[in-house]
Amino acid sequence: MFSRCLAHVLACVTVLTGAAHAAPRPLKAPAGMVMVGPGVYRPLYPASPAERLVSVRRFYLDARPVTNGEFLTFVRAQPEWRRDRAPRLLADDGYLTHWAAADALGRDVRSASPVTNVSWFAAKAYCAARSARLPSEREWELAALASENARDASSDPAFVARILDFYSRPALAASLRDVGSGKPNLYGVYDLHGLVWEWIYDFSASLVAVDSREKGEADRNRFCGATGASAQTPSDYAAFMRVAFRSSLEAAYTTSRLGFRCAADLEETP
Repeated sequence: MFSRCLAHVLACVTVLTGAAHAAPRPLKAPAGMVMVGPGVYRPLYPASPAERLVSVRRFYLDARPVTNGEFLTFVRAQPEWRRDRAPRLLADDGYLTHWAAADALGRDVRSASPVTNVSWFAAKAYCAARSARLPSEREWELAALASENARDASSDPAFVARILDFYSRPALAASLRDVGSGKPNLYGVYDLHGLVWEWIYDFSASLVAVDSREKGEADRNRFCGATGASAQTPSDYAAFMRVAFRSSLEAAYTTSRLGFRCAADLEETP
């Protein structure tokens, strides 16, 4: 229990200070990434009335989720992230358990399918090894608003129904299809919906005030029966599900449906 609490504290401290969120800003789009934005994100639970609409600057995002094969290359280069060496403080007992061995996928795991059973710590370390980072909530949500034909498809019934259908279906990591086998959205990003859930950098921030000393009514309204009433878009069931799922996580957790992709800052022209 102490180790779990300490891991959660470490994750929260990192998120709040932003110490590990910074990454070198590349001069051009890194391999495998596309540019997303700029745009406007409407948080389900704005931190303040002034943040009901949040501007999101352009950034780079992996076009596809990180695959088993890519993560295997990382593990072999940084063996401290093997499942038999990673401390349970940073990755729980489910970490990479779908692989046949600590450094081998096995015949039942596809190299091109998204890696799952990875913790937030492991995902962050992988992105850092690429001079990248995990996307923030506002960045991921902005990219996820886009359909194949529109930057904001949140009012498209077919698009929303497709997302909700995905959230309702269980799946095992070993049965996941290859990344990029569907159609990209308008930004050129694949598989934001319909394949796996994804880690974001600030996964624990949606229902928790940035300063835990804030005990005002606005913070209380984020919990229990008041949650739906205080949301900006109470009919956005998909957003509710994402917030609920993210808020249930701790940084060392792993699941067979949870993967990730990396992001990078865009070099701005002076």
